[in-house]
Amino acid sequence: MPKRTVPLLFALLKFAVGFLLASPAYDLHRDEYLYLDHGRHLAWGYLEVPPLLAAQAWLTHALGGGYFWVKFWPFLWGALTVYLVCRLAQRLGGGWFAAALAGSCYLATAYTRLNFLFQPNSFEVLAFTACLYWLVAHWQTKQPRYLYYLGVGVGLSLLNKYTTFFFVAALVGALLLTPQRRLLLSRHVWAAAGVALLLWLPNLLWQLRHGIPFLHHMRELHDTQLVHMSAADFWKEQLVMCLPALWVWVPGVVALLLYPPFRPYRAVGLTSVLGLLLLTVLHGKGYYALGYYPVLFSFGAVLWSRWLARLRYHAYVQPVLVALPVLITLPLLPLLYPLYAPAHMQAISARYSSLGVTRWEDGRQHALPQDYADMLGWRELANKTWQAYQALPAATRARTLIKCSNYGQAGAINYYNRHRHMPPAQSFNGSYLFWFPQQLQGYQHLINIDDEPDDLTAYFTRYRRVAEVQNPYARERGTAVMVGSGPTPALLARAKQEHQAALEAWEGAAAR
Repeated sequence: MPKRTVPLLFALLKFAVGFLLASPAYDLHRDEYLYLDHGRHLAWGYLEVPPLLAAQAWLTHALGGGYFWVKFWPFLWGALTVYLVCRLAQRLGGGWFAAALAGSCYLATAYTRLNFLFQPNSFEVLAFTACLYWLVAHWQTKQPRYLYYLGVGVGLSLLNKYTTFFFVAALVGALLLTPQRRLLLSRHVWAAAGVALLLWLPNLLWQLRHGIPFLHHMRELHDTQLVHMSAADFWKEQLVMCLPALWVWVPGVVALLLYPPFRPYRAVGLTSVLGLLLLTVLHGKGYYALGYYPVLFSFGAVLWSRWLARLRYHAYVQPVLVALPVLITLPLLPLLYPLYAPAHMQAISARYSSLGVTRWEDGRQHALPQDYADMLGWRELANKTWQAYQALPAATRARTLIKCSNYGQAGAINYYNRHRHMPPAQSFNGSYLFWFPQQLQGYQHLINIDDEPDDLTAYFTRYRRVAEVQNPYARERGTAVMVGSGPTPALLARAKQEHQAALEAWEGAAAR
């Protein structure tokens, strides 16, 4: 069998399965709408993330913005990651079995869910895996080009997500703790670091010009979400996310630290260990750690191939072990992938509530996993907003402000109405804060989308509730569509004050 056959087969399977298994009962995810709107406002940075995902969003819109192109990117990054996982097993001396076992571990664990969403996480896992792969390749061949590849990988990763800083800290710490610290004296390493900095420089300058919004975003994330994460919760999630491959990645990390043949690669294992410890101390979300596991699948698979080589009938055992992660995952697959409609999913989720799968970022248990509830009700909201807009007088319809209470609402309305002639939805939430119209004079109507609507009757000639999200499983259930016509000057003054207050609050938090 040609050496690249197994990696290519796993990559193709990974890419195709995403389009084959998803239930049509779900919309896109809340965060996906925000990132898609980033592509309509290209910049070198955003309040939430660096600009790499926005470039993908821009291409998605240029290609029509359909479901295929939205999902193309995470499926592609997942396919490339599993390809590298299989190739790393081969580079370490493993045959078809080691490559297939490593690939099977990737397919059967939390990456199934991670690589389904148009978010920066899929590229992050690919970047971390690629950087460690190139580090191993450099140690094996002594060719400097792999260090420059690593520099490009770190630079692109910094343009994708700021958790790359934790990865770099873990990698440097791992090198310092091993004989591989000599690598830090190489001029090629410093040149590669220069390449990474050069790639990241536009975003760094953007951050400095805008008061380093990354720090504000991280502070807000900590105060609203990460504060609910304990070390016990973090490690419980680690066991759950990669449970089907536990018997592969645990020997993999132990072997990297203690197995003599893997001694030249010890820094790889220490990078994973230090990365996990950093995230534990910083109360990181469980999925932040997923970039550290794929290389462990490769090392663990090679170790298993060496153990089995001593058995007389290993040729019969190998296919069973390759299939084992998938067989373990089958009962859990609905928790990793939106296979079933919400009603069926609720019954399945109830059986696994003790594992924390229905625990949301508010620390409470709910009917569905949070990601699933965040993929419901959006098309309904967008259509009802469109209907409310169409019901306005044709002569003044174009002078309508659509204001939403959060980025998911605004992004979903913009996405599903992208081919309709309607003003873009706005918000004071997230990066929408900077896209909000500066001139509010001339608006004749307000469509107010809010999950906790204020009574604004006094600010309009006419103000009424025309619709609400009714999907019982949607996180946005009850979100109201309110329509006001004939705004008073007091409303425009209030809107300007609220916008200015939101900007000042953000600027003050960024300054702190």
